[in-house]
Amino acid sequence: MTKHIFITGGVVSSLGKGLTTAAIGMILEARGYRVSIQKLDPYINVDPGTMSPFQHGEVYVTDDGAETDLDLGHYERFTKAKLTKNSNFTTGKIYQGVIEKERRGDYLGRTVQVIPHITDAIKEAVHAGVPEPDENGAVDVALTEIGGTVGDIESLPFLEAIRQFGLERPEGDCLYVHITLLPYLSCAGEMKTKPTQHSVGKLREIGIQPDVLICRTEQPMSEDMAKKISMFCNVRRNHVIEERDVDFSIYQVPLDLVKSGLDQLILKHFDMPYDQPTDLGFWAAMVERIRGIQQSSESVEIAVVGKYIELHDAYKSIYEALTHAGIANGVKVKLRKISAEEVLDEGVGVLEGVHGVLVPGGFGERGLEGKINAITWARERGVPFLGICLGMQCAVIEFARNVAGMTGAHTTEHSPDTPYPVIHYMADQDDNTAKGGTMRLGAYDCDLTPGTLAHDLYGQDRISERHRHRYEFNNSFRKELGDAGLIQSGVNTERNLIEIVELKDHPYFVGVQFHPEYKCRPLKPHPLFRGLVAAGKALADGQAADSSHKRNQNAPKETIA
Repeated sequence: MTKHIFITGGVVSSLGKGLTTAAIGMILEARGYRVSIQKLDPYINVDPGTMSPFQHGEVYVTDDGAETDLDLGHYERFTKAKLTKNSNFTTGKIYQGVIEKERRGDYLGRTVQVIPHITDAIKEAVHAGVPEPDENGAVDVALTEIGGTVGDIESLPFLEAIRQFGLERPEGDCLYVHITLLPYLSCAGEMKTKPTQHSVGKLREIGIQPDVLICRTEQPMSEDMAKKISMFCNVRRNHVIEERDVDFSIYQVPLDLVKSGLDQLILKHFDMPYDQPTDLGFWAAMVERIRGIQQSSESVEIAVVGKYIELHDAYKSIYEALTHAGIANGVKVKLRKISAEEVLDEGVGVLEGVHGVLVPGGFGERGLEGKINAITWARERGVPFLGICLGMQCAVIEFARNVAGMTGAHTTEHSPDTPYPVIHYMADQDDNTAKGGTMRLGAYDCDLTPGTLAHDLYGQDRISERHRHRYEFNNSFRKELGDAGLIQSGVNTERNLIEIVELKDHPYFVGVQFHPEYKCRPLKPHPLFRGLVAAGKALADGQAADSSHKRNQNAPKETIA
């Protein structure tokens, strides 16, 4: 029978519950167990698809087309867990299902209430998050992260549901992990345990006694402090785990948790074999490689020209993918985050000195022309470029205007009357389509043209990538743009849609309609990001060699008597 771990958070938000949940999943996989991971979010939106990136961060997309919380990106980057639409449930999704049942008459006239109907629906969601057994076997341990913070009104039904869930399961089948903060007061020169005590107290009022406490901290947790937390929170001393802020990479977290003995605590609780140490040698080697790269003076600077630059989480997967590509190329990747409006207002001079330009996806007209100007600069200067989703569409518009001679070329999203609608609305959509969950979502196949850069990068004829968009390359302009030199190297043959464009006489110029960042992993960097950073490294090396050559030429010549 599948065991269940429930991860909650207290004191403040943004404690890193998602990262810790992913790390626990990875530790268990390293032990040879199969895991599933899901997140239950207390906000009323049905999914994050219609939420502003400034508020929520990026929307992560699964193979089956679910728009989910960004923490699912951590789950996939750390583990092999198969994530689906059942890996993320929100209050909105739960209530929507219950209300639909009520409208159908499923409750036979009974009064529909939070308890038992909403809590029962949440428990059903927990079960749904565990995939059925397949050729890889059954799931051994299911991890469920509860979003929000203990004490929030909207979290109460979820906490009540997991309390009931544990009571209904056989004893020892559920483990409750609570993550808290030990704030450090610099004026007093000490950390405080009182917020943790209050947070655990709130949980215990609900009826949940944490089995494990993971304490986030900037400073080392003393033994006396750990004993104090143990005593006042009713958690055994060896179940109070320190999770100190990592100094250089989030990928260090699983190693720290194993060092603290968390893996053995979990396995012992579930009566699973725990005597042998967890083998994370492969992961430790990667972390040491990252450490060496971070200490190196060699670096590649990539400009990310986007609309939501102010919030780091808005492009979380893209930044991680660039880090992965840096690991593969043995070089430190520096990010230059540039607002697309800044390019438009201050000019392309803000790009000077970068070794690559990445234009990510986005929605809305704001900043569009700035992105196009950045692409022009990269194309004309021979600076490596990668365009993703809207970034690819901007590249097509830029090429149509400035190379193919299509003055006024645009997307019908923002210019319905353009004489050259090189990007247009998908044929199966209309202006009345509801916004939520109606885009082209999830994994689609793409056939690559042999002899192209895309084919060389992937090393295969057919790929599968995840999508999230409404607008497409207009096939009416395929021949005209192709004749002008825009290579259409990737096509979805099922729907006859252009997926990848590139330029031949350029060090690296690629635009893709899909989101490659969703499938990038630290131990398996995505070919497109790896290629971008490799091309940027070649440019940086060339500039350094040229600079050295000029210095040598200008050096005083030795006179021979």
